[in-house]
Amino acid sequence: MDYLGQHYIHTGLDLINVENIIDFEPVDRKKWHWNTMFFVALFHIFAIWAIFTFSWANLVALLATWWIAGSWGIGLGYHRLYTHRGFKSPRWLEHFLAVCGTLALQSGPISWVTTHRLHHAFTETDRDPHSPFNGVFWAHMGWIFRGTAQVQPQSVRERYSPDLLRDPFLVFIDKYYYVTAILVGGVLFAIGGWSMVLAGIFLRTVIGWHSTWLVNSATHLWGSRRFDTRDTSRNNALIAAITFGEGWHNNHHAIPRSARHGMTAAEVDVNWIQLKALEKVGLVKDLYGYDIKAEAAKDAMKKAA
Repeated sequence: MDYLGQHYIHTGLDLINVENIIDFEPVDRKKWHWNTMFFVALFHIFAIWAIFTFSWANLVALLATWWIAGSWGIGLGYHRLYTHRGFKSPRWLEHFLAVCGTLALQSGPISWVTTHRLHHAFTETDRDPHSPFNGVFWAHMGWIFRGTAQVQPQSVRERYSPDLLRDPFLVFIDKYYYVTAILVGGVLFAIGGWSMVLAGIFLRTVIGWHSTWLVNSATHLWGSRRFDTRDTSRNNALIAAITFGEGWHNNHHAIPRSARHGMTAAEVDVNWIQLKALEKVGLVKDLYGYDIKAEAAKDAMKKAA
């Protein structure tokens, strides 16, 4: 399988050849998602308010929920497990990571995964949900306000995420993903009042949104390229730092199934480090991480043969 032009999606049970899928239409920008625009604006207003209610307790709440939602939920759960099946874990842990992902308020697991699999299948084409060729703002956040956004037709979800749709728990939380944030918000209110809710829900969510959106936009515009992929993906250390390792985007686009995005010691990948720790305690198995040194050694042996 040519890692320089991925046209396959691993679902854990199947290997979907997306080149044979012809019923997916280009992104239609005619429809506006006014409800999304309202809530995104509201969260940004409350996030600014949170800055003026700073306390060390609120900062702890923000960092803790950011780690749970952004690293465990989006990085490990939605992305490296559910989208690319880079490792296996017990069903209860898979479900726990999915619930953590809903706390990020980036939609439910099936919607998120379907969108991201489409991005890999049609990177930087008119079928890419957030192609940077449509402008920086569109790739960053404009795409969630117009067109299909993450509200893909059921036929597309069935085609691109059949493995997730077979899990009733994922189907349920995909529909009610916002409930997690409400429950956590209630806990934070009981602990630290409204100011802790502002920090741990609103400000943390906005930071998480922009961190993920920067992967969609900035890492297709700025950074270095280790692999000569058929797209403009780049490795960006700053974005990797705020996304627990998701910013090594050129590495990821070259070998999507690899749960290891940082390929060298200098490319710190916090999510990969956590997965290795979980593997050591027996909670993760079949962990696939592309080893750049081992692959280079193999190539050298082939050339010498």
